[in-house]
This record gives sequence, C-alpha cells and structure tokens, in this order.
Amino acid sequence: MLDEVERWLTRRSWSAADRPLDQLAAAKRGTKVSVVLPALNEEATVGEIVATIRRDLMEAVPLVDELVVIDSGSTDRTAEVAAAAGARVVHRDTVLPRIAAVPGKGEVLWRSLLVTSGEIVCFIDADLKDFSADFVSGIVGPLLTDPDVHFVKAMYDRPLGETPGQGGRVTELVARPLLNLHWPQLAGFVQPLGGEYAVRRELLEQLPFPVGYGVELGLLVDALHTVGLDALAQVDVGSRRHRHQDGLALGRMAAAIYRTAQLRLSRGHLVRPALTQFERGPGGFVPRTHPVDTEERPPMRELAEYEARRAA
Repeated sequence: MLDEVERWLTRRSWSAADRPLDQLAAAKRGTKVSVVLPALNEEATVGEIVATIRRDLMEAVPLVDELVVIDSGSTDRTAEVAAAAGARVVHRDTVLPRIAAVPGKGEVLWRSLLVTSGEIVCFIDADLKDFSADFVSGIVGPLLTDPDVHFVKAMYDRPLGETPGQGGRVTELVARPLLNLHWPQLAGFVQPLGGEYAVRRELLEQLPFPVGYGVELGLLVDALHTVGLDALAQVDVGSRRHRHQDGLALGRMAAAIYRTAQLRLSRGHLVRPALTQFERGPGGFVPRTHPVDTEERPPMRELAEYEARRAA
C-alpha cells in the first residue's frame, strides 16, 4: 500500500459514532440533504428503509430534507410501498423523457440529479435488510462537518447468509485487484462497490455516469481524478445485509465493472463487448450471450435542462 494511502486511512476513515446526530444537526446550517433510493422490485425492503429514514432523520432529528425513491420499472408494489412509507416516488421514465432510458442502476442515479435539489446527495440501495439510519447519517456527517470532504463511501461487514466476511464477491475478485493495480490511491477503500455513498452535488454534476453496474467504480475513479484523494473518505456503519445475486448475475456485474475500468484506462477504439455464460438445459449446457454495459451519461451540468433548472 502506498504511504499516501496509509496516511489517508488515518485521516479519512471514521465510524458513524464519531459524529452524533445532535452534532450533525447543529452543523447543518441550512445545507439541504437529499436521499435517493434507486429501486427495482424491492417491495420487501424499501418500506422499512423509507420509514426508518423518515422517523430517525426527518422527524426525530431534522437531518434529511428530501427522500426520493426512483422506481426503475418495478413490476411489484415497490412504488406503492415506498409512497405509503413516506417517500416521494418518481418513475425513471418521467425524468428527462427526451432521452430514452436504458436499464441500469447508473441510469437511475444520473437521472435522480434532475429531481432532487440538495447540496448533498446520498444514495442508498433499496434492498438492505435490518436497515439502520447510521447508513445515512454516517456518510452525510463528514460532508456537513468538513468542507474539504466531497465524497464519502460507507464501509461495513458483508456476510453471505450466516457466513461472515464472504459477501462482496465481485469486489474481492474484480474491483479490488483492478483498483490496486491501476488506481493504487484507491486501495484503502473497504467497500469500493458499495451502493451507499454521499457526494456534494457540485462534484456529481461534473462526473459521467456509467449506466449500469460499473457506476460505483466509475464515480470513485473519476472523483479521485477530479478532486483528489484527500477529498474522499469512508465511514464504518456496521454490517450490511441484502439480497444476494446468483453467480450468473455476478458474472454480468463483473464484466460491466471491468469494462468501466477498461474505458478509463484507454479511450481508444474498442469493439462492443459481450459476455457468454452457460446454463444447463435439458440437452446439456446452453450458451447465453449478454451485452456488457458500455454506455455512459454525460456530466449533468452539460445538459441544457439541468442548467435551466438551476437558473430557475
């Protein structure tokens, strides 16, 4: 590990308990905080997450000003459950309709900038179980108390079922090796692919958004190059339990993440990539080929609609 990263770990790694809620409320001083939950068929968990944020961080302590669930085409009751729990629900396809939406988490996060207004934007995955408000207050805290911090990732234990420390398989097999080899300044991040992070809007406006699973790695790498390592931080929020994907889905995720890294390493001509996986069928193994997410949305401040919204 680089000496620079070892120093960063001591200066820019905290615990959620380091900043109590009353301290954060006092430090807020009018700063608006928006929380965004990207959601696709998460009726089982989204309601509890929304209700916890409303109860602990909007009613008990006025920390969060705006709580928005972006529904990216759910076929279950995600939208109804989220609205009943107290979130403002926005459908992905109603945001910036002149640009046809494509499937992908990054697409939803990018569009969320057009329907939120906080100077701090906090992203929280909608499939978390046993959710704690620390996931929000922990990562928002450094942005409220330290003007030099611009981007904060959550870090946590990731059990796989009842087995501790075995979650985050794509992180360990793909993302961590990529970061250590190509962006060693980011080697200190415990959960570089985690979906819980808070960022100053002025930084998010400058960053391109990979539309799919590569969004977390892409934003982290681009933030490093835009504001530098010392403006990045991480906060321990405990343990994260969520719905785990099967091996085939993880393979597609890994390919998208690798592709995101590849694009940042070389902007030359690249063929459109695909990933072939195998599933056993009645007559043996059947190949199934999937496109790998390659599209990226431009920095939000380049859109005329966003600039018009800011001016208004």
